[in-house]
Amino acid sequence: MAVTTQRKETDMDKLLLTAREAARVLGISQTKMYELIIRREVVGVKIGACRRIPVEALRAYVAALAEDAA
Repeated sequence: MAVTTQRKETDMDKLLLTAREAARVLGISQTKMYELIIRREVVGVKIGACRRIPVEALRAYVAALAEDAA
């Protein structure tokens, strides 16, 4: 009997996230996420009319927060 495992894609499996997804990953509100993008604390990219946040930008942001706290 073969066992098939299905893996649900998580937000961190994607390369680019919506502001809502990025906010969920960081545990902040979507409004706060947009504030971080506007202040250029988190880098967002545009694809046509859509704005997306690279997962690496979130990692860099968290790393910078940790560095500032040290």
